[in-house]
Amino acid sequence: MPKLTNITTIAATLKLVTGLRIGAGDSEMHIGGVDNTVIKHPLTDAPYIPGSSLKGKMRSLLEWRSGAVQEKPLGAKEYTGEKDAAKQPEIKRVLQLFGIGGGDSKDDANLVAELGPTRLAFWDCPLEEAWEQEVRDNNQLLTEVKSENAINRISGVARDPRNVERVPAGAKFDFRLSLKHLEGDDSLLLETVLQGLKLIELDSLGGSGSRGYGKVQFDGLTINGKDESDKFAKVEAFPDLKKS
Repeated sequence: MPKLTNITTIAATLKLVTGLRIGAGDSEMHIGGVDNTVIKHPLTDAPYIPGSSLKGKMRSLLEWRSGAVQEKPLGAKEYTGEKDAAKQPEIKRVLQLFGIGGGDSKDDANLVAELGPTRLAFWDCPLEEAWEQEVRDNNQLLTEVKSENAINRISGVARDPRNVERVPAGAKFDFRLSLKHLEGDDSLLLETVLQGLKLIELDSLGGSGSRGYGKVQFDGLTINGKDESDKFAKVEAFPDLKKS
């Protein structure tokens, strides 16, 4: 296996441009209560963004961009069986960044050696301390409840009302991830990570993105503690379009 040569840390303030809802998986329903609550820290009751939500969204968008997306995450078979020479390097980078399944690991030891271990580690994003403290000092709430309903297309009457909890626009979270570097790694891995973050900005995070939820932006992005906001602002999520 190749040698670990470095670990890069990317950090930023993840700011909500619109309300965000990442569900808590409620097991109970309360009359007059909220139908869909957001995930919160069990001790502080403060909302947070799970690292798994960020990882899943970024991987999904990068797989869509590769043109090889399918119902399940891409794996070894999709990489080795890809006939399009242009797609294969991008699929390889996705697998290096996010890893392959246990079944793939058992089936092909040579492929495991070629791809190496998962490079990315995502961290749960807590509320930015200063923002949370300001909200609490002003006796405001850390979440909001949005009423929604369905509209009968013929009569125009609203029906099926529901109350949805979400974190309000303007909320700030501390974002961080780590990228491992191994000998022989593709120099485009870091660029692919930044493109993945840009894709999330262009799309959405959490549920109900098609209804305006989950628009986010990464402010003050740093790489190993150095401000790289200008570099990130110039990142092209679809570099091939610029070439054409």
